[in-house]
Formats: sequence, C-alpha cells, structure tokens
Amino acid sequence: MSDRASPPRRRVGDGRLTRTILVSLVLAVTLFVLLAPLASIFSEAFGRGWATFAESLVRPDTLHAMGLTLFAALVCVPVNVAFGIAAAWTVAKFSFPGRGFLLAVIELPFSISPIVAGVAYLFVYGAQGLLGPFLQAHDIKIMFAIPAIILASLFVTAPFVAREIVPLMMAQGREEEEAAVTLGASGWRILRTVTLPNVRFALLYGATLCNARV
Repeated sequence: MSDRASPPRRRVGDGRLTRTILVSLVLAVTLFVLLAPLASIFSEAFGRGWATFAESLVRPDTLHAMGLTLFAALVCVPVNVAFGIAAAWTVAKFSFPGRGFLLAVIELPFSISPIVAGVAYLFVYGAQGLLGPFLQAHDIKIMFAIPAIILASLFVTAPFVAREIVPLMMAQGREEEEAAVTLGASGWRILRTVTLPNVRFALLYGATLCNARV
C-alpha cells in the first residue's frame, strides 16, 4: 500500500470559471439594484448645483415631508420599543399554550405585503369599511391622513425590536431573573436592572432598524 495521501477531492463549483460567474452576478445585481438607483438620486439632487439643492431643502413641501417623517418616527419607535420589550419578555421568559402562535403573530408583518396591509386598513377604516360609518358620523378622519400614516408605520415596523431581542432573551435563559425574584426584587426592577441591560445592544439595533423603516 502506498503511504502517499490521496489528493483532495474537488468540490462541485470550485472552478475558477464558476467563481468568476458567481462574483460577476453579485456585482451586477449590486450595481443595477443598489448603486444605480442611488447614483440616479444623487445625480438628480445635485445636477443643478448645491444652491438649487439647498433651496429645495427649505421649500414648504420638503419641510412638511421631513416634519411628518420625524413625527411618525417619534411616535412609532417608542411604541414599538415598548411592544417589542413586552412581547419578548412574554415569549422568552414564560411558557404557556399558544406561545408559538404569538411568535407567528409578532412576525406577521414580514409576511404581508404593505399593499395588502393598506387595503386591509381601507376595509376597516375607509368610508365604505367596517368602521367607516361610525368614523364619518363622529367626524373622525383616519384614512388619507396622519393617523393612517402612523397606523401603517406601526404595522410595518412592529416586529423589528421583538425579533432582535427574543432570540437573545431565550439564549440567556431565566436564571438571573429567578435569582432576582428570590432576593425580593419586583418585576419592574428586574426588567430595569437585569433584563434590559443584558439586551441593550440588541434593543438599540432593533430600534435603529425600526427608525430606518418608518
């Protein structure tokens, strides 16, 4: 028998041609899907010079759009942070029937198209919707107004915080919280001094994603 080691077997797709094709496809997708739209936006924005760009920033329509975006972020981010913490605490620290269903409901906005969500809001809050007659009778306008923007943004961004901190809370277990309970700490104190410090970076990341999605 020969003592020489057999040459390593060549894996499928290990050739130079395959690597070149795959890298070229990735670069092409990056160029046409990500970089080309960004280049077009910056070209249109600065095509007439910095003076025109600066002037467009102080137009009433631009200021209104920026103010509306800021207002939506100031409402949606705190609400979704509170919702994400409560949902993650419930799912990760307690065992109860329907836990998997609750996780599925939390991630439901990722599975629903924003267009479908908008149509659903029309069916509920529109003039011909489920609550339409009641809203019209009390002169409450939700659709095609700021409340609809807030509701849609809340729905779209709801899972981000919870999705980031649920796996981390599950991985950490419940030992620290149970130890704090045996020492007489209240639920709010455990949340403030034990749970939240352990997930602060994941919480910050989820809040950043939520703010970026508004």
